[in-house]
Amino acid sequence: MITLREPVPVARRQLGLATRHQLTTTAGIPGTTLTSRTRPGGPWQRLLPRVYLLQTGPPDHRQRALAAVLYAAEPAADPLSGDTAALTGAAALALLGIRDAPAVPADVVIRAPRRLAALPQVRPRPTSRWPRTLTVSGIPSTRPVRAAADFAARAAHPDRIRSVLAQVVQAGWCHPHDLHAELRASRLLARPEIRAAASELLAGVRSVAEARARDVLTGTDLPTPLWNARLYTPDGTFLATPDAYWPDEGVALEVDSAEYHYTRDAWHATLRRRLRLEAHGVLVVSATPSMIRDTPAEVIAALRTLLTLTTPRQTPPTALARGHQQLPLPLGY
Repeated sequence: MITLREPVPVARRQLGLATRHQLTTTAGIPGTTLTSRTRPGGPWQRLLPRVYLLQTGPPDHRQRALAAVLYAAEPAADPLSGDTAALTGAAALALLGIRDAPAVPADVVIRAPRRLAALPQVRPRPTSRWPRTLTVSGIPSTRPVRAAADFAARAAHPDRIRSVLAQVVQAGWCHPHDLHAELRASRLLARPEIRAAASELLAGVRSVAEARARDVLTGTDLPTPLWNARLYTPDGTFLATPDAYWPDEGVALEVDSAEYHYTRDAWHATLRRRLRLEAHGVLVVSATPSMIRDTPAEVIAALRTLLTLTTPRQTPPTALARGHQQLPLPLGY
């Protein structure tokens, strides 16, 4: 049995956290001692049923996330192994820095048919399709593609689904085809808002603003553009990645949000990118997300004018779209 002055080894590898089973059975601390040390003003805290924080200060976001896993893991198992419990959904995506993904309540997958009471801070999710797991900031988590699908399964707002799924792909955490396969395996493509978000990602859309622009363009007779095509100069130098690009006409649509262009440096970078495009013969229509939402007819009129002016075109653009392929829709969509 260890003395109270000695550190608890299991807590050192668990961000200062330990379960009741680990403290009483592994570390040999009597239950009465545990009770006394977690009284108001004591040196330890009870964060969740059977989960303790061995410090006096408030827990940080990582400790709260791991506490949810410790609560859901089988008592005798190693909770860091990811074999019996793993963070998923919005809480797992929040660890990866995905905006619009709330960290609380934390969804945690557990193996079906095991059941566990839900708490305001933790929602155990039994599953018979156990995922591959990895460790993110010390917390066992599902892979981003599974976390994204689990998030979509419980999200209600279409724009929130669009935004989060797009961020996961845009950040490089998963490929659109892999996400589509996971959504299909989770039987989520029957929901129109999820099916639409998956379709947008396969088309190359990478943000809610771009998705709304695509919605607007789909309702017109304008040609279908490439989304997020990488443009290069004839000598192979990277030029820019406009949101939408019509390669035959050399016309680009840039949807510039004030959220990302409010600083002087960001504004100058946007202007320099436009100058580079125009220097290589690309005609640019710039619009904000609010313009796409509130005055789409004006944006369409500007695009229609430029697309018409460039047919035929005396001086074709020198920008080349390379390495871009609109992903084909998988069978069984």
